[in-house]
Amino acid sequence: MSFDDNAQLDTSQVSDVRGSGGFGIPGGGKTIGGGLAGLLITVVLGLLGVNGVLPGTSGSGSDDGRALAEKCAASNPDRFEQTDCRNIAYINDIQQFWARALGERYRPARTVLFSRAVTTGCGSATSAVGPFYCPADEQVYVDLTFYDELASRFGAPGEFAQAYVLAHEYGHHIQNLTGTERQVRRLQQNDPGRANRYSVALELQADCYAGVWTAHAGGGPVATVSQADIREGLQAAAAVGDDAIQGSDVHSETWTHGSSAQRQQWFSRGHETGDPDRCDTLTGR
Repeated sequence: MSFDDNAQLDTSQVSDVRGSGGFGIPGGGKTIGGGLAGLLITVVLGLLGVNGVLPGTSGSGSDDGRALAEKCAASNPDRFEQTDCRNIAYINDIQQFWARALGERYRPARTVLFSRAVTTGCGSATSAVGPFYCPADEQVYVDLTFYDELASRFGAPGEFAQAYVLAHEYGHHIQNLTGTERQVRRLQQNDPGRANRYSVALELQADCYAGVWTAHAGGGPVATVSQADIREGLQAAAAVGDDAIQGSDVHSETWTHGSSAQRQQWFSRGHETGDPDRCDTLTGR
């Protein structure tokens, strides 16, 4: 993967609240695409109280963003060696693609960089949850130290594994904008015995959408995506499959994200077709 050295990164798409810490006011809702407390699962926070966010943990962030903007400016020749600047490049590129693909239907989603704990429109969470998307406030949340665990614990190193994670979470944003997330939640409520299967379909579609972005990446901050990058993405998809995480004690009825093979299959479909309409995981088409 290569970056455009002259790209002007839009750091306004990120709120950097690392170090602000704390839970603050609980909200009530569901996060999507997170869960690293033993298993990568969809986390239902279900906390009682008003929907709210701790000042400084979402929205415009705890500072004015000038430090991050300076760090990630084109004048810094080492910016893409920094995890936060690389992630901003991924975020900019992913959103640039989906804005083209959806047109006026697209609403930008901010990514919140946090450390240890954060309060969101969906409730409070710790870093143990892993990266997640909150439909209530339309924001992606990630503690960048997750990538260290992704590499060391799950065997998915490499810079493009990080891009895969973010593209997957933004896939959930697309589901929110298009109404798929609400459709799946209704199906789960009407057919609770198949709730996990519907969760798997939602997660696999986000993998497919991640693959779709890779087919169109380039021309933005991310200049090129190589086949080696795609292999890293596939490796990451396999590493966070439910069967891979469960190890020898596999219980497929508890899966919420899909097997390694399924996650690779749908990521590959998205990459090979470049067509979000080919990501219908509810029907398999």
